[in-house]
Amino acid sequence: MPKIKYIEPNGVEHVVELQPGQSVMQGAVWNGIPGIVAECGGSCACGTCRVYVDESWREKTGQASDMEDATMEIREDSRPGKRLSCQLTVTAELDGLVVRIPESQW
Repeated sequence: MPKIKYIEPNGVEHVVELQPGQSVMQGAVWNGIPGIVAECGGSCACGTCRVYVDESWREKTGQASDMEDATMEIREDSRPGKRLSCQLTVTAELDGLVVRIPESQW
């Protein structure tokens, strides 16, 4: 199973094994990782599951869709690599993916 590493703003790391097809958001919520609020439950509607994909993984995770970009515009955030974790689907190719959680989702 692919392993995803979540890094909290304070540097605490959580490594979780996920089934392919699950979202990075589901992995965080189901494993009690703090900082991923996911108010809309993964509908790409609230922007409260934002993460920053480490630079070395951005090509593999691809670009945000127009809908995802529009949802993230709600929050002023120009940091590179921002994505909604509900829109990152786990695949075997993402084994080892590293995402950083922002200090706040609001």
